[in-house]
Amino acid sequence: MDCIDLCILEALRKNARTPASAIAKLANLSVPAILERIKKLSSSGVIERFTIQLNRRRMGETLLAFVFVRLESAADTMFFREKTIAFPCVLECHHIAGDYDYLLKVSVADTALLEEFLSMQLKQIPGVLATNTLIVLTTLKEEFNVTL
Repeated sequence: MDCIDLCILEALRKNARTPASAIAKLANLSVPAILERIKKLSSSGVIERFTIQLNRRRMGETLLAFVFVRLESAADTMFFREKTIAFPCVLECHHIAGDYDYLLKVSVADTALLEEFLSMQLKQIPGVLATNTLIVLTTLKEEFNVTL
């Protein structure tokens, strides 16, 4: 990967809909050359997907929470993982080191829906021993990709 690839990635990181013609001007290359590099970055796995970033608040999801989950030692980890990542409100699921086993990033409309998720869905998964929930008051920075 060279400086031109980094230029392409930075432009696409900021806006995945940046036209190849605009990137070509930034990189001082032709549009076909830019398109070929984007194709190579995709086929090599550097670019996994092109997506959009939704505004959760404008979508009606005004509550963001982080939920730590501890599993019983005999828990079926794969079953927990499959169930957890299937919940639409779970934006992220991380297997972590420390006192808890997993960290979930959860987005819902309000505290009632958070309580319903915790009580009626998450804690009903066999093997869930304990949870600890932190509610986000303000998000100062939230990136979805690494900075280049």
